[in-house]
Formats: sequence, C-alpha cells, structure tokens
Amino acid sequence: MKDANPPLHPHTRAEDAQGILFGATMGAFGAFLLAGAGLITGQLAGLALLISQGTGWNFGPVYLVLSLPFYGFGYRRLGAGFLRRTIAAVLLMVAVSLALPRLIHIDQIHPAAAAVLAGFVSGSALLALFRHRTSLGGIGAVALDVQDRFGIRAGWVQMGFDAVLFAAAFAVMPWDRVLWSGLGAAVLNLVIAINHRRDRYIV
Repeated sequence: MKDANPPLHPHTRAEDAQGILFGATMGAFGAFLLAGAGLITGQLAGLALLISQGTGWNFGPVYLVLSLPFYGFGYRRLGAGFLRRTIAAVLLMVAVSLALPRLIHIDQIHPAAAAVLAGFVSGSALLALFRHRTSLGGIGAVALDVQDRFGIRAGWVQMGFDAVLFAAAFAVMPWDRVLWSGLGAAVLNLVIAINHRRDRYIV
C-alpha cells in the first residue's frame, strides 16, 4: 500500500532560486496592479503603497527602506539562511518594481479587477516564497516577537497594524478606493489561508 504521507524532500538551490525569483516578481507585479488603480493592501506593503501614492516615489525603494528595521526580528527567529533569502527576495522585488513602469503601461483598470487580481497574484507570490523558506519581510516577525514577550497573539498584532493603516488611508484616499483595497487584502488573505500549510512551511 502506498504511503499516504511520503517523506518531504528539501528543495535544491536551483529550486529555491526559481521560487524566490517567481515570488519577488509576482510580488512586484501585484503592487504594480494596486498602484495602477490607486489602491493599497495590508501590512508593510500597504504602508509602502500609501507613502508611494502620497509622494510619487516608486513602491520598491519605499518598501526596502521600511523593511530594514524588521530584518533583525527575522534573523533572531528563523536564522541567517532565512534572512539571506529574504533580503535577496526584497532586492529582486525592488528591481522588478523599478522596471515594470517602463515595460507595462496601465491606462485603465477597474479597482475591483485590480483588487482581485492583485490579491491572487500577491497570494501566489507569498505562497511561493513561504515554500522556499523565504518572505518579503514585514511585521510578521515583530508580531511573533510581541506574542512571545507579552502574550498578545500575533494575528491580533497584525490586524491592529492593518486597522491603523486603513484608518489612515481613509484620511488621505477616496473612501471607495479604501474599500476596494480591503477587498484585495481579503482575497490575498483567503489565498494564503486556504493554501498555506504552517505544519510544512515555517514562515
């Protein structure tokens, strides 16, 4: 009888490289779709999009600067290998985000389409990175640290960050764009919730 749960095999370096390349590229493309419709998302990417739209600066460099303080948490919790892969993924995402506006021009996109498509694209990006023990940085590691230190669940910490972010967005963005942004964030989270196995992929 065939084993229903065969042993897992580690990814090769080549498999890790293509997974990180795919995840970083799709992450940049998801942000590009959101920016093209004047939308944001949750977590650190949403803050970077909000700042980018308010200043005209490109999303990628803004995200890179915002993510710098969080790498120490990732190193402490998940080790040097995770940190190296994450930095590589973020740098790739920044490079792609700088190139995309020169390669693709979105003249018109309905915010509903942008929200749903970006949710699917960004969700697939994060899944690919998770499966190669990588992330795009952000507040997740901080939320876990707060949970360890103070007993506040990481999910509540992340939800609190998003609540503050979307409240700030209502102050500077049209209300309908904030609502469409919430749809996109919900789609992304649904993709992760359905497809991500924390017992198999650690981040």
